[in-house]
Formats: sequence, structure tokens, C-alpha cells
Amino acid sequence: MIAAYQKRCQSRVDTALEALFQAPRSELERLYQAMRYSVMNGGKRVRPLLVYAACEALEGDLERADGAACAVELIHAYSLVHDDLPAMDDDDLRRGQPTTHKAFDEASAILAGDGLQSLAFEVLADHRRNPQDAETRLQMIELLSQAAGPAGMVGGQAIDLGSVGLQLDQQALEVMHRHKTGALIEASVALGALASGNTDELAHKALLQYARAIGLAFQVQDDILDVESDTATLGKTQGKDEAHDKPTYPALLGLDAAKDYALELRDQALHVLRPFGNSAEPLRELARYIVERRS
Repeated sequence: MIAAYQKRCQSRVDTALEALFQAPRSELERLYQAMRYSVMNGGKRVRPLLVYAACEALEGDLERADGAACAVELIHAYSLVHDDLPAMDDDDLRRGQPTTHKAFDEASAILAGDGLQSLAFEVLADHRRNPQDAETRLQMIELLSQAAGPAGMVGGQAIDLGSVGLQLDQQALEVMHRHKTGALIEASVALGALASGNTDELAHKALLQYARAIGLAFQVQDDILDVESDTATLGKTQGKDEAHDKPTYPALLGLDAAKDYALELRDQALHVLRPFGNSAEPLRELARYIVERRS
């Protein structure tokens, strides 16, 4: 089921994303090409899928979630562009293709990332692309800015850069990853819930618990794949964490214990979805997919 759902949602968000990369002036063609390259060069679209699945779990109309789905993917793409730069992780490969600073140049990559970040909030603010009432659009902008900024993803990257070569305990490692990876995953689910128009507080609270569990599970599985997989399968350089002496779950817990922890987090996510009916099945399938994926 998840493959068909993923394909349908990928097609939906890709159609909406493609429309965003039309340069308004000829002088901006190269910038928009770099932005488009950074977003439209593949990717699993996990965060947009979570937006759509959360909206669907609350029986919302998926058309109302297109803006939020685009916004989280734009933020994710910008973060990867900047993460790959020589000053950060210094990676040459992303999604099996040269990273943006390799395909273009470093200055273009920085500007493309900046452009993608601002475009995400432009999409959320635009009633045509994000057909919510003004108060909900403002809520969405606030939610995503917190998740993407210094109290969320950017803060997590800062912690990550400052942790190279250090021995972190599990609590410190989780703080880092709840910021770096978990914050945007949690925001994706929360934005989908807001897009649904359903105001059931208990349902929203349950979805937040789900998102916290899978956000961490996603990072644990990423750490496992960096040990077990290969560059061709991952589409990015395998073994970079160990080579850069970064703290990871396999390094801290051992590989088998890290795998057990990923499954435990998956089970936590599935448990909080018990009150939901069939409309939450995509969320259940995504929780399983996150810990079973091989790239």
C-alpha cells in the first residue's frame, strides 16, 4: 500500500512544486535553475507524505494540504543544500546526483538555499496556494518558522557541528536529533492536521505524539543505514558519520540495540494511533516504512 500512496502523493506535491520555479526575469534564470535542481532531483518526499497522511487521518481535503506539503519539502531541500556545503558536511553526492554546490557553485548553492527557505513561507502565506483562513495560515507560518529555525532544525545542526568528536549520552543525542530531524517531521504532521480543518484537540495531541516517535525513529534508521548500506543505495556518501567522528545511535548503543530502539519507537507511534480508524492507515504504513527503508 505504501508504495502506491507514496507515488500518488509524490506526483501531487511534485506538480505543485514544479509551478514554483518559473523565473520572473531572465536575470534570475540561473538562480531558479539551482533552486529547481535542489528540489526536483528525486527524494522520497517523506515530509509531504506526512502532511497529506495527517490531513487524511483527520478526514480533511488533500487539496487544502498542498501548500503545507510544498512548504515542508522546500525547507527540507534548503537544509540539504546548506548541509552539503564545504563549511558543513562537505558532501559531493545527494540523491545519487552531484550536490547543488557541485552542479552549480558554492555561491549559487547558498543563494538557492536562501531562496527555497523564503519561498516556503511565501507559499504558506498565499491564500491561492494555501487555502486556509488568515488565522490558520499565520499559525502554520509560526509553526514552521519555529521548527525550521534556531529552536528547531537550525539549532540541531549547530548542536551537531559542536558535537563532532564528543561522547554524547543518549539524552544529549536525542536532544540534538529532536531538533535537527524531528522538528521538521513533527511540523509536517502538525501542518497536515491544521490543513484538515479538524479542531479535535485530543486528535491533534495524539498526532503530535506519533510525530515525536517517528521523527526520532527516522534519525535512528538513518544512523543504521550509514553503517549498513552503501553509497549507491543511499544516493549519498555512506560512512560519513564514522569518518567525521559524529555521535550516532549505533556508536552509542551498538547496532543491534539501535535497531531495537527504532522498532520500539515505531511501536510507540502505532500505539497512539489506536483510536483512529482506517483514515489513519497511511500514517501507520509510514511509521513502518520509516524503520524498514533501505535508503
